[in-house]
Amino acid sequence: MNDPNSNQSSAIATFRALHASGCFVLPNPWDIGSAIYLRRLGFKALATTSAGFAFSQGLPDSVSAVPRDFMLAHIREVVAATPLPVNADFQTGFADEPEGVAANVALCIATGVAGLSIEDATGSNAAPLYDLALAVDRIRAARAAIDASGIPVVLTARCEAWLVGQADPARVALERLVAFAEAGADCLFAPGVREPDDIASIVTAVSPKPVNVLVSAPNPALSVSRLADLGVRRISVGSALARVAWGAFMRAAQSIAETGSFDAFAGAAPFSEINEVILSRS
Repeated sequence: MNDPNSNQSSAIATFRALHASGCFVLPNPWDIGSAIYLRRLGFKALATTSAGFAFSQGLPDSVSAVPRDFMLAHIREVVAATPLPVNADFQTGFADEPEGVAANVALCIATGVAGLSIEDATGSNAAPLYDLALAVDRIRAARAAIDASGIPVVLTARCEAWLVGQADPARVALERLVAFAEAGADCLFAPGVREPDDIASIVTAVSPKPVNVLVSAPNPALSVSRLADLGVRRISVGSALARVAWGAFMRAAQSIAETGSFDAFAGAAPFSEINEVILSRS
């Protein structure tokens, strides 16, 4: 029987090695089947997507839409579906205060993840980002929880300045990501940054710690090779793959409803191919 602790240790070692040099793509499955297929394609690590999972459950993408234990169960099933390292999109840590973040990070580590991310968005329109001092304390608490566990998962700290429409997001993100790095984050992430100059500034500011960049829409300026040249170590896609699947599903269903034909099924993946992927998951 496989030792879960040994499996997690191996996954963490692999995940840390991936961050040490070069640049890798960290795609985001939203369920077991998509996780299995991404491994088949040769990706070296995966990350959950809170939005992709929420959509699959008929829930909105909101920090309060998916209960903590529901999210932990989802993370656990993705980890169990693949031997690849899995990074958990752990949103706000499901708590405002550092003590709550620390307790919940411990629960997330116990799912078998190789890494997890904590963001600084509050989910409130009135004050969309946690006060800087509190945001830093939350990362410090997550770091302390990881250290206390003795399981060295990779801690990613996220600044959501671009996603919440913060004024001067580049300045805010730089200030916060530097502070998060000093508070113990292993990897830094500002989802929404798109300009190469802003990305290069973040990479320089937090060096030598690795930077994750989100690519969730077509952008010729943000190819894997270009991001690697900018010094980016990790590229995630967030909910993009889930939304691509939703897009194909919606167009096919709309076509049936509007035309009465089933021509949209011409683009469906062959049953035998999907079945073979699932059967060969081991």
